[in-house]
Amino acid sequence: MTQTTSDAPVKPSRDWIKVLAQYSKPKLSRSILEIVATFSGFATFWLAAYFSLSVSYWLALLLCIPGAIFLVRIFLIQHDCGHGSFFANPKINDWVGRVMGIFTMTPYQVWRRAHAIHHATSGNLDRRGSGDIETLTTDEYKALSKKGKLWYRFYRHPFTLFVIGPAFVFLLRHRYPLNGLLKESKYWLSAMGTNLGIIALAAIMIYFLGLESFLLIQLPMTVMAASIGVWMFYVQHQFEDTYWAEGDEWNHADAALYGSSYYALPPLFAWLTGNIGIHHVHHLYGRIPFYRLPQVLRDNPDLANIHRITFWESLSCVKLQLWDNNQRKLVSFASAAKA
Repeated sequence: MTQTTSDAPVKPSRDWIKVLAQYSKPKLSRSILEIVATFSGFATFWLAAYFSLSVSYWLALLLCIPGAIFLVRIFLIQHDCGHGSFFANPKINDWVGRVMGIFTMTPYQVWRRAHAIHHATSGNLDRRGSGDIETLTTDEYKALSKKGKLWYRFYRHPFTLFVIGPAFVFLLRHRYPLNGLLKESKYWLSAMGTNLGIIALAAIMIYFLGLESFLLIQLPMTVMAASIGVWMFYVQHQFEDTYWAEGDEWNHADAALYGSSYYALPPLFAWLTGNIGIHHVHHLYGRIPFYRLPQVLRDNPDLANIHRITFWESLSCVKLQLWDNNQRKLVSFASAAKA
């Protein structure tokens, strides 16, 4: 399913960091252009869906799909701002990120903290639980009670992972800082400030467009965007020969390069998803603006052959639920049972 060439990479994981650092400088004009293009696309499809309501709600729902993809792109601008990579000025990154968080219903400071932990602990079996999709080892799963196994199977079911879970996280869970973050005022202010921004933006749109029209478009568009975003995140880490290790065996650079996939999408879809599919490069050096990631692969073709997954190959990742320490790969429930 995943592909890694026998002669790549020619450098150890840590040595690639020096190479990637050369691509970290953002271009102000390009960053502004990306924001304008993203919001133009989002507004175009939102309004197209709105005017389609008088023709057919099914047509409006169809137009919500590209609108949702542009909403994912707004999230990816927020994502880059959280890494300090979209603008050279940290304050501009933070304020743009906060504004984007209103549209994505994601409190910027709260998300940035959880995401930083994800980058710092990705692939570490000893530090699971923050910003990750919960993944148990085969031994851990076997040790669960019948109730525990049933709950884990429910959690890892595709409908839970890609429909129920994303809607719950973005519509409800993000409204309140969890995991002890409430004790720090900046996270409380981030969550409550985002909530107030959402209320203000919704009030303006409802005033001009009407409550029913707003809900019929914004709600499905948000749920679609959440599902698309979680799918992207899932495929970028939950593939067969990903990287998990524990104790002294875990290495941050190796986890970044080999625990993240290169989701090779067609050019248009790569652009629409902010090139986040080039995830192994992003994880190894998170300060690269997403619009410079394709240049990294063009200049360093060895990186394009590490854990490359096409769209059709990615569909089979859904059946992988457990990490097998003996085989060093993700396996299905069925495979674990046979073993």
